[in-house]
Amino acid sequence: MTSIRLTQDVRAAGNASRARTSGAPGRRGIGRAALALILPFFVLFTLVTILPIVYSLYLSLFREKQNGLYGAGGTTQVFVGLANFVQVLSDPQYVNGYLNIVVYVLIYVPVLMVGAMAVALFLDSAVARLKRTLQFSLFVPHLVPGIVASLLWLYLYIPQISPFAKALRSVGVEGNILTPGGVFPSIANIGIWAGLGYNMVIFYAALQAIPRELIEAARIDGAGGFRVAISVKVPLIRGSVGLAMLFSAVGALQVFTEPLILHQYSPGLVSSGWSPNLYAYTQAFGGGHNYPLAACASLVLAVFSALLSFLVTRFAKPWSSR
Repeated sequence: MTSIRLTQDVRAAGNASRARTSGAPGRRGIGRAALALILPFFVLFTLVTILPIVYSLYLSLFREKQNGLYGAGGTTQVFVGLANFVQVLSDPQYVNGYLNIVVYVLIYVPVLMVGAMAVALFLDSAVARLKRTLQFSLFVPHLVPGIVASLLWLYLYIPQISPFAKALRSVGVEGNILTPGGVFPSIANIGIWAGLGYNMVIFYAALQAIPRELIEAARIDGAGGFRVAISVKVPLIRGSVGLAMLFSAVGALQVFTEPLILHQYSPGLVSSGWSPNLYAYTQAFGGGHNYPLAACASLVLAVFSALLSFLVTRFAKPWSSR
């Protein structure tokens, strides 16, 4: 009787264990669920990023050759290897585009970071009022499409129709900023106007995460509001500042809309290759329809941006708190 009862207990325990196992998802079920969740991202990433890069790489290895007199016999694609890359990298206009970007970054990034930090520190202080309203008002320009923002600022730049230029002329001051010396500030101003609110939100969120005990301790030690902001708050959020600077610099490499609008207004003031992106656009859609050369220019820019990001994140580590 004892052996029969023991056998029944073992069978009952086994049945209960199988019931619990069948009721809970196993590793295979969890893996399938995870795959179902991440698969749409990889599908979209492949369609909109990987495949265009692969096609651009393929396109950059060929050139179109005209057949017959003045191309009367049509065109054929001829494999040229890396000849298109050599042509792009030896084009002074394309190289000068990167020099323009360097000057643009030296103006755009510092002013953007300092302005966003100043606004964020003000909103985090005790003297600020209507914080939500100010945050929304400063963030709204970031929601405006770049082409609309560029056209709006172009209207404000053109001396003949700008209300600001007319106001300045009324007091005897020339208000024309669209001069060779004003190109970089003009383009940088559009980017700063659009990006200040976005970076302000990042800095303000980081400031809100600072333990209030540290700030109170600094105030007990006799530090004023300005000293607390500079010596306590800013060092504690330098990780967010470093990442924001990195993203802003990489984004500045791809500046396109602002110089395009100014180029269409004044081709002599802003050339068709003012930035690498504008150079690629001009090669593809500016009349020459040189798509292989445009693909090369885009790929070189992508590699340069990726390399810059890797070097900064690998060696500088802008998010590090040390």
